[in-house]
Amino acid sequence: MLIPDLNSLSRTPYIFLILGVISTCAGVVWTCTGKAWDRGIGWVCRAQEPKVFWGEVVTYYLIGIIFIGTFMHEVYGRSH
Repeated sequence: MLIPDLNSLSRTPYIFLILGVISTCAGVVWTCTGKAWDRGIGWVCRAQEPKVFWGEVVTYYLIGIIFIGTFMHEVYGRSH
């Protein structure tokens, strides 16, 4: 199996897979560390602001699932 070149990775559907994995990994890291980056506030700690923290973490998990689902649909859902 050959590794695709960087040009093919930036085109669809691979960009959806890359963004989905990055987003899901961010959710996992923030869940484990207890700190998340909120675009409006800055760093949010799980112990101090649990609702904002879990809202951010869930958002990144959902974004990752949507991107990976879009990749799966692009690759396996179409009739070629």
